[in-house]
Amino acid sequence: MIFSTLSQSDRYSALHPLFPRAFEYIRNTDLMSLAPGHHPILGEDLFAIVEHMPGRTREAAQLESHRRYIDIQLVLEGIDEMGWRPLIECSEPADEYSAERDIRFFRDAPAAWIATPPGAFCIFFPEDAHAPLVSSGSIRKVVLKIALQAG
Repeated sequence: MIFSTLSQSDRYSALHPLFPRAFEYIRNTDLMSLAPGHHPILGEDLFAIVEHMPGRTREAAQLESHRRYIDIQLVLEGIDEMGWRPLIECSEPADEYSAERDIRFFRDAPAAWIATPPGAFCIFFPEDAHAPLVSSGSIRKVVLKIALQAG
């Protein structure tokens, strides 16, 4: 898991071949004008999901994990207090893994909470269970989904 700001994003470009393209998209797109929903960038290898919704409580948030995608979750408005726990420490699955949606939920409590303000992002790798969209107010964010095995 990485927590950082857009001004530091170049530090992470070497971590995955599509990270430079993902951060270029973030820098060169008017993200506030994008409607909520799915926005293709490079087919299923790299796409954006825009979310704009009321936050939920910590108790209502469930940890989730992904096998095929890395998430770059950039907050645009509000503060998203994202929960995190190493996947290896998750022992209470709430359901089976959905290959179609690339997601599995857990009942475990997060080990840490990261208050992520506008202009900051969290990168969650498959080994990171995370519980996003926790806030007392509204959150607008973009989640860039980066395929582990591009192409």
